[in-house]
Amino acid sequence: MRAVTIHDSKNDEHTSLPLSVWTDEQLVERYRETGEPAVFSEIVRRYERELYSYLRRYLGQAEMAEDAFQWTFLQLHLKCDQFDPTRKLRPWLYMIATNKAIDLQRRNRRHRMISLNGPGGNFGEETGKLIDVVLSSEDAPSSRLDDAEKSTWLRNALGNLPEHLQLVVNLVYFQGLKYREAADVLAVPVGTVKSRLHAAITKLTDQWDQQHSENE
Repeated sequence: MRAVTIHDSKNDEHTSLPLSVWTDEQLVERYRETGEPAVFSEIVRRYERELYSYLRRYLGQAEMAEDAFQWTFLQLHLKCDQFDPTRKLRPWLYMIATNKAIDLQRRNRRHRMISLNGPGGNFGEETGKLIDVVLSSEDAPSSRLDDAEKSTWLRNALGNLPEHLQLVVNLVYFQGLKYREAADVLAVPVGTVKSRLHAAITKLTDQWDQQHSENE
């Protein structure tokens, strides 16, 4: 792996370290200063799987996800001088990717924001966090679902939520962003993120209770 020389202000000397040990923010600053392809490639390497998976799930279509993914890193290349090094890179990338995804959806008049069983997803494992919250009160053996049934139920239930609730669930539960990071992506207060998550869980629980009642 290529090593790049960086300035160590603490010791006032230059230290050669591999790119893999740099923080995301250091990499962006370095790329802004030098335009080194290896630095840009390291940023892409760190986020390509995670960000593409997010876009693929969010958009439900591989071609649109690829377009949004390419656009995101094009913007990183073009606007790295606008990045605030005191902030984290991850929510900034998600903000760019999310805005482009919404733009693509509007242009294609697509109404589904989340596709949870698309290629590249790992829904069987991802359902755990959210489904445990929603279905934690189930008691009767007849009401218990296997993983495939949970996946189908949750996919359909999320599709019935308003778009702003789908988005916050996708960012926090499925991508693992912290509340502050999701708030940065959505340009809303942290309290709004929390209230939207609460609203989403409430609506999902209501859907579950209604379906369970009808089955009974």
